[in-house]
Amino acid sequence: MARLRRHARVLVLPTLLLVAVAGGVGYLVPVLDDGWPRLVAVVVAALVVLLGCVIPYLSWLAARTTITTRRVIVRRGLFVRVRRELWHRRGYDVQVRRGWLQRMVGSGDVRLETGHDVPVVLRDVPGPLAVQAALHELMAAAHALGAPAVGPGTAPDGDTPPWARA
Repeated sequence: MARLRRHARVLVLPTLLLVAVAGGVGYLVPVLDDGWPRLVAVVVAALVVLLGCVIPYLSWLAARTTITTRRVIVRRGLFVRVRRELWHRRGYDVQVRRGWLQRMVGSGDVRLETGHDVPVVLRDVPGPLAVQAALHELMAAAHALGAPAVGPGTAPDGDTPPWARA
């Protein structure tokens, strides 16, 4: 039904850093002496861009939440991937928290609590109130249909994992 990422405002600071480093290198490299001072300036600038711009962008791309009609799938991690699934049939509490800056840009944190595990927090989700309403509707529909509780060991009809197909 929906694929969500954090609000793109988290990329504003890495973008400003990239512009500042590019301007600084463009100004500083012609002023420096030939040889190793220029090389050091370029290597330091490359490290700053890698650590301050590229890695935050890749981690933003690597974190994704998918909401289907049966479950919520949360994928995170750049070097170590973590995947969590919350089934609508099992039910959970949905809370929305919005700071003043989040309210200004239309985002918020959606907290999903099952009561047993560590709660899942979807940070800076665009349109958090719509996400909360959709999750409430999906949980109500799952309970109204009387769908059997499914878990990691069972797959409902039509969701047979590829390794289990004959």
